[in-house]
Amino acid sequence: MKSYQPDGTRRRLLQALALAPLLPAWPSVSATRPDLKRIVTLEWSPTELLLSLGVTPLGVADTYNYRLWVKEPALPPGVVDVGTRTEPNLEMLQQLRPSLLLLSAGYGPSPEALQRIAPSMGLAFYTGKEPPLLLARRALCQLAERLDLMPVADRFLAAADAQLAQTRAQLTPAARRPVLLFSFLDARHVLVFGKGSLFMNVMDELGVPNAWPGETNLWGSAVIGIEQLATVKPAHALCFDHGDHRLRDEITATPLWKSLPLARDGVITEVPAIWFYGTTLSAMRFCRLLPHALGGRP
Repeated sequence: MKSYQPDGTRRRLLQALALAPLLPAWPSVSATRPDLKRIVTLEWSPTELLLSLGVTPLGVADTYNYRLWVKEPALPPGVVDVGTRTEPNLEMLQQLRPSLLLLSAGYGPSPEALQRIAPSMGLAFYTGKEPPLLLARRALCQLAERLDLMPVADRFLAAADAQLAQTRAQLTPAARRPVLLFSFLDARHVLVFGKGSLFMNVMDELGVPNAWPGETNLWGSAVIGIEQLATVKPAHALCFDHGDHRLRDEITATPLWKSLPLARDGVITEVPAIWFYGTTLSAMRFCRLLPHALGGRP
């Protein structure tokens, strides 16, 4: 895999700002069961859903950044990169002759442009009205019905419920103090997660408070200046790694960072990349990570 080199402030900030799907779903064009070997996903949340059903996509948008920001489940080497998530390579899509195009509703190219290539199906993951976990489960069932794989979806969702219950039992009382979730973006900004986020939804289920007191956007995240972390009381912070060790080392050596209550009196644990705006698979991976990261029973 190509090694990641930070590309500077603008690229990382724009990456983070472009990380989430929008709006409710539009209907699929055809009710005919597609060829499972020829499905292409144009956003990473539908990619997760497809993989959770045991189906490997023929193509995925932006496989390089998928391996950086999502990481797991890993994409097999033969998966074709079909361009960016906002502007996929339409010529390549035509050449691939997909049986179905999967999208996050409202994100990326227009449905009209895609429908000339293949039937498309948009799935809603963030509406601002319902919890992300509920929407992810609903989207999984919608996709499973479209692919005639409902027994697989039922087994997967049962495993997800079991994972939540297991994690809840593993967390010690000490692990249930407020937790801050963040990722460095550039020398001046971090991305934090709170109300409305997938991870906050999971922590609510587990009885773990979120330490971020501020506002969040539709997807439960906020880009803030590092100085705003001064409003966070000392807590256990989880910092998501995205190949940004050099940037993190530079920031944590600054007087500003060292002056933060979080840096002075809190606990900061680096954790591997998990897709912030993902679905049930990301939620399950977050559950598996928490007991060890917060000092619960492994």
